[in-house]
Amino acid sequence: MTVTLRHKDVLRGDAQIHLTRATLTSARPKSLHDHDFFELFWVQNGKVRHHLPTGGETLAEGDIVFLQPGQSHGLQGRGEHALIVTLCIHPKTIKALAERHPSLSGHLFWSKAGPIRTHRDIRQLAALNHAAVQLERSTSNALAAEAFLLPLCADLTAEAHPDTTPQWLADACVAAKDPDVFRDGAAGLVKLTGKAHPHVSRMMRKHLGETPSDYINRMRMTHAARALTTDGEAVSQIASDCGIPNMSHFHKLFRQAHGLTPLQYRQKYQRHVVQPT
Repeated sequence: MTVTLRHKDVLRGDAQIHLTRATLTSARPKSLHDHDFFELFWVQNGKVRHHLPTGGETLAEGDIVFLQPGQSHGLQGRGEHALIVTLCIHPKTIKALAERHPSLSGHLFWSKAGPIRTHRDIRQLAALNHAAVQLERSTSNALAAEAFLLPLCADLTAEAHPDTTPQWLADACVAAKDPDVFRDGAAGLVKLTGKAHPHVSRMMRKHLGETPSDYINRMRMTHAARALTTDGEAVSQIASDCGIPNMSHFHKLFRQAHGLTPLQYRQKYQRHVVQPT
């Protein structure tokens, strides 16, 4: 039997969003549950088994799942210290976002294919957790809900691939955002697909409009920009972490991507960074 959770039992007064942190046990859920609200959760620590009517999947730290009302699921810890953060979101908040931002259509909460699973790397997860702390300190009203949801949805929607993209390619592109992959350049991305480089290149040009090298270098420069404003490491070390030890090449790629040299970028943006407490 499926248990249905109601937003009126979770959201009090004017609250439009509610955040809960939970440590999961290794016991398999006795049944799945659904809800009349939108749910977003991410794995903060450890591994989690996500049970669905169609089967199960194992989630790791940084994995995020978006669920619509009526989508049944259950959660089970894998090993010790399996911790999740989950949000209950009022349906009218999600409806209002879609009405004001049509570009969200077909993505995340607004996808016809849910539940939708995506991933945040270690730095993105730190930013997400900082936003979660700010949400916990808020009144959880509509403004607070949107202040949390909009940056996340905008970021993830910008990363989304067209619906026509083959699943093997979309999965490889998501995995290629990991520094352990993009340090190896285009070869690292191609290796993830298990297919020949010319075929991967053709499919990326067709569906994404860029080559494997273009895509990987974009991931590298995004990583470099984030590191320049959040870390105190030397530019040469950041370049090496990106898999580009040639500083002349690194400077050229960075300037093409951001319009500034790495040092100029750091000087311009690092001063505006708010460190999480």
